Amino acid sequence: MNKNLQELFAVAQKEERLGIGLMSGTSLDGLDIALCSFSGSGLQTQFRLINFITTPYKEAFKKEVQQVFAQKQVSLEKVTLLNAYIGSFHAELILQALAEWRINPAEVDFIASHGQTIYHAPKRLHQHQNYGNATLQIGDADHIAVKTGILTISDFRQKHIAAGGEGAPLALYGDVLLGSKRGENRILLNIGGIANLTYLPADADYTNVMCTDIGPGNTLIDAACRAYFDKPFDEDSAIAYSGTVNETLLDALLHHPFFNESLPKTTGPELFNLNFVADAQQATRTLNLTKADLVATLSTFTGRSIANFIRANFNEPDIKLFTSGGGARNPFVVEYIKKALPNVTIANTSELGIDPDAKEAILFALLGNEALCGEPIAIGNNPKVLMGKFSFPE
Repeated sequence: MNKNLQELFAVAQKEERLGIGLMSGTSLDGLDIALCSFSGSGLQTQFRLINFITTPYKEAFKKEVQQVFAQKQVSLEKVTLLNAYIGSFHAELILQALAEWRINPAEVDFIASHGQTIYHAPKRLHQHQNYGNATLQIGDADHIAVKTGILTISDFRQKHIAAGGEGAPLALYGDVLLGSKRGENRILLNIGGIANLTYLPADADYTNVMCTDIGPGNTLIDAACRAYFDKPFDEDSAIAYSGTVNETLLDALLHHPFFNESLPKTTGPELFNLNFVADAQQATRTLNLTKADLVATLSTFTGRSIANFIRANFNEPDIKLFTSGGGARNPFVVEYIKKALPNVTIANTSELGIDPDAKEAILFALLGNEALCGEPIAIGNNPKVLMGKFSFPE
């Protein structure tokens, strides 16, 4: 038998596996690296977070990625170069983290890499009749595997699309395995660049699980802060609190057709970007808003779209809501949601034993564990598949 396949078989049979989950989101904050221990798989998964770090990206790197991010026309040469470069760069960051944690790479059984999304194109958004759903993440996994010497699993979203999904959100698989509790209706709300949630019913009937994108999370707030304040994000919501919400613009933003589309649905910065905002400002004659008022309005847009969705789809008093992602640290947004949903119990995922900052990286580590030794699980109307492609270090 091929040596790589022998080693793969041996890892899959281990009682306990050590895996690294990588997440680099649309906000381009940095690379999340979660070192996790797993035993079992599926509903019998036992999980422990051993170490976690976010390595911030430097502005020069962000600008390189932004040249090809969420744009219809880009340099093919730049995409090609970045695909290899990001893989090698992420490998360097992994090795730095392992050195800091004093862990030999040979002790790690696998890496599960999300990659860097540069374009997400569900059919409802691109509307090209001869094409289906599509998405593209770069950061070649062969480069990660070779440079770290660790088996690397990547490109998780393509199988989801191939089996009839939209490639997102994938959080539901990990949310069901790590966040369900019989007797308690739960919502796991992740506010990243895009806000998405997973509904976990108290009866543990996985045919009734809902996982969907809701709308913008941090993406519009961060974009406005970069463009108008030369800041990567609104720290402590200082800008939003200094501004005044413009209800006319807010109403126009909330009336985009996306919010009335059938569930589940996905979206991204390809739709929710500053051009989207400028069009709404033009239509409502609010182009002269102060930039602080704009950030306040966009922050309220995120909070209200989340609250509206939950109010429209769930019985509030029966729900316990757990938050994660960068937006869970945005005081303005979280305060708005709490005021808008006074009957919902709101906490963050640390109450579930899941670091809210590490949650997405943990979820991809879990998907890697499932790819190694799991079985496909039917959850709602989502594809019943195992996801991920294998890259060997030799």
